[in-house]
Amino acid sequence: MRAVIEGGSVPRGVVRVSGAKNSATRLLSAALLSDAPVELGNFPVSLVDVGHKARFIQDLGGLVVVNDETQTVTVEAGGLGPRILTREQFDVPIRTTYLLAASQLAREGLARVPYPGGCAIGGGPAGGRGYNLHIMVWERLGCTVTEKFDHIEVVAPGGFVGGTIDFPISTVGGTENALLCASVATGTTEIANAYITPEVEDLIELLRRMGADITIYGTSRILVEGHGGVLGGARMSVMPDRIEALTWIVYAILSGGALTIEGVPFSAMEVPLIHLEKAGIDLFRNSTSVHVTPDCLLSGQVQPFELACGTHPGVISDMQALYVLLGLVGAGTSRVYDYRYPERIAFVGELAKLVEGSFLKAEAGKITIGGSARFIPGIVDSTDLRGSMAVVVAALCAPGRSEIHNVHMALRGYDNLEGKLRALGADITIREDTPVEIGA
Repeated sequence: MRAVIEGGSVPRGVVRVSGAKNSATRLLSAALLSDAPVELGNFPVSLVDVGHKARFIQDLGGLVVVNDETQTVTVEAGGLGPRILTREQFDVPIRTTYLLAASQLAREGLARVPYPGGCAIGGGPAGGRGYNLHIMVWERLGCTVTEKFDHIEVVAPGGFVGGTIDFPISTVGGTENALLCASVATGTTEIANAYITPEVEDLIELLRRMGADITIYGTSRILVEGHGGVLGGARMSVMPDRIEALTWIVYAILSGGALTIEGVPFSAMEVPLIHLEKAGIDLFRNSTSVHVTPDCLLSGQVQPFELACGTHPGVISDMQALYVLLGLVGAGTSRVYDYRYPERIAFVGELAKLVEGSFLKAEAGKITIGGSARFIPGIVDSTDLRGSMAVVVAALCAPGRSEIHNVHMALRGYDNLEGKLRALGADITIREDTPVEIGA
């Protein structure tokens, strides 16, 4: 799949931030823990990752009903079970497949889970992040885990049994998996060194609405009193996507456009916004929206900056590429460090193809960005989800025709991307599109 972009137009108009990808796909897994309907509003229904997960849920006997007009998804999982599937059906190219174990095992004491896919950020067969911590979660809750040829098999005939899970590192995915499994376990589970992001808080809120008993202590300890089986039905809206919100802000700054961005989750991105302020960007805002124009640049140009990507509430690694873009229009040299995923630098080589001159230098954990660069059209590839969006934005700012190959990477994280950009006046066409149907 590729995007053909005629860049150089100045975007104007209103864009609404969709429900967060990193929350929606997790809430979809949580909805499977009930035999009653679960309705999720503000849902990013066109995301590629959502389509893949919904397809697998339906292969297992669940029902996913999508309403494009109201942006809602209704899940009915009463018929869900660990079915024997083909190797092709187990090929689910997303990272969060492990979250599909709890719903299967809670019903029949057995789960069959596809191996995690998604962005290969580092080395190794699972992109440098692996799934060993998820195996640890299942084993600590009384399961036997077997790695099969095309899937992971998790067995606990009596269901999950509460226990203590002490993560050796902070992990979002591990925390999410532990929450799902512990909610339907028998007994009490303590989760230590949990990583509680805004998206994890969204997951906890839905689980509580479904009847789970979850208590948070401080910033990294969670206690779950297991329900001993499946939970009840609920309704909830997905939180707005903080990474998408930042993307639109950066695009407006780079392009010199005038954008009103609605549905900005300010409380979830306080530190990232502070870094924008320190870079000389004064945003016009109310409680839910920002209006970005060239007047937001106090000195007429982005000021050089240094920042380090790490864990929430700081600048998370998924935001790294957006700050690299911002540095390219700065008044001097900026530096972006990434201590959490130091190998997340492959996108820099592709982004450099859309910049005239040598303004980018990358090494493990550090990207140096020269300012006052000029964007030029070119043909580039996508390396990961956020890196793909970075080259899309650069191509939109470059006068002339560009092609972004494997742009499906960006479509994994940005709902209705082509439609939103076209509504702002951008000339973008996504070709060779083979969407995954959901709710059919």
